[in-house]
Amino acid sequence: MWPRSGGPPAARPGAPAGPRPSRAVPGAPSCGPARPAERPASAGPRARPADPGTRPTTPIRPVAPWPRAEQRAPAPLRHRARGLVAALSVAVFLATGAGWAMVGGTSGLTTADVTGPHVADGATDILLVGSDSRVDARGNPLPREVLDALDAGDADGQDNTDTLMLVRIPDDPDLGASAVSIPRDSWVDVPGLGTHKINSALARGAAIARPDLIRRGLSGPDLEREANAAGSRLLVRTVEELTGVSIDHYAQVNLAGFAEITRALGGVPVCLRAPVRDSYSGADFAAGPQTVQGAQALQFVRQRHGLAEGDLDRVRRQQAFLAGLTHRLLSAGTLTDPTAVADLMQAVNGAVVLDQGWDLTSMLAHAAQLRGDRVTFRTVPTGRADYRTGSEGVAVKVDPAQVTAFFAGLAAPGAPADPRGGDDADSAAPATPAPTESGTGRAAAPRGDPTPAADTQPELTADGVPCVD
Repeated sequence: MWPRSGGPPAARPGAPAGPRPSRAVPGAPSCGPARPAERPASAGPRARPADPGTRPTTPIRPVAPWPRAEQRAPAPLRHRARGLVAALSVAVFLATGAGWAMVGGTSGLTTADVTGPHVADGATDILLVGSDSRVDARGNPLPREVLDALDAGDADGQDNTDTLMLVRIPDDPDLGASAVSIPRDSWVDVPGLGTHKINSALARGAAIARPDLIRRGLSGPDLEREANAAGSRLLVRTVEELTGVSIDHYAQVNLAGFAEITRALGGVPVCLRAPVRDSYSGADFAAGPQTVQGAQALQFVRQRHGLAEGDLDRVRRQQAFLAGLTHRLLSAGTLTDPTAVADLMQAVNGAVVLDQGWDLTSMLAHAAQLRGDRVTFRTVPTGRADYRTGSEGVAVKVDPAQVTAFFAGLAAPGAPADPRGGDDADSAAPATPAPTESGTGRAAAPRGDPTPAADTQPELTADGVPCVD
């Protein structure tokens, strides 16, 4: 059985006393007693109320140990996608309202019940997910010829999410949005299951829910959709516990859809500082500006081997890709061309799973904050990138107290554009590396260096195409 926490974890330093209400997750493990509040006082209260009337808790059941790939039976249909970060384009696209206005609503989109009631906390928070999938948004298996064309290879058997990005849009319209990456190897508490890499939360929740779903008679696409929804609920809870925010909306993109979205846009502009070649991801790119789409786009965002800082460098690569994608989306006339919008919506319909609460009115209210240089790409505060877990290999160490304080600051009036605090950052450097922004030089030293690297490039926003490693 996967490790389970033996009891409520110790509160974070500086956290207020008292329990934080928990959310029941149908089809995913019960967490037992509510976790103590762990957020620093400066972050403010961020509790999401339980909703037992609509989300009955399912007791955790014994499950088989996580098997090795060579021991595993042929992989079932998977409802996730590898290395996919195009979800931000979906958020920006939906926020403009152009797609819905032109194609007549969201009737073709797949939705799932994965988020709880909205909690007024100063911001709208959207979790964007790219994960290892071999099925489309409706639970249907992707054809082998599609996988071969994408050079996707075989699934690794663990359905891990390779990309997690939390978009925080402050209620204050004078503040721009922040798209914050959470490294896939972050070592975090998964509610009810102990400490694991965050990229396994969705898969673990889906695997626990699957036996009950089968006993209820579900199979095929229905089984895949419901298992994915259960895993998504556990992932949402995991991110909420780490960040101290309540997730308002959720978007997940599948494998073929990622490629189709990039093709519908006519490719995505990117830029590399040096040529790269990687046999693991298939990446083979020259230095300098270039346009990628389809399989090449997948290779660009998946590569981590051969990069100096591995997963952290991949995060910066993904952020740069999103900046280029958003630049193309908003500057190439896509949203004013009915044919282009129809092509994009066709790609989105089979690729994206959204929570059931998406609506045009609420997204239009934030459209101005999701344009151009008002979207800033950031990364959560991280410590060692070579933390030895003993059970799951090397992980990225994170301090939940720093992460919650960081997210609270993103919605605070007068928050600095630079999360390091501006000109006085060097004299007030925190004990562990500060949050980093892609495009501001290398990331904060992954081995616990308390001083962030000096800026060498402008802040990365969504109105340009930055060069990265």
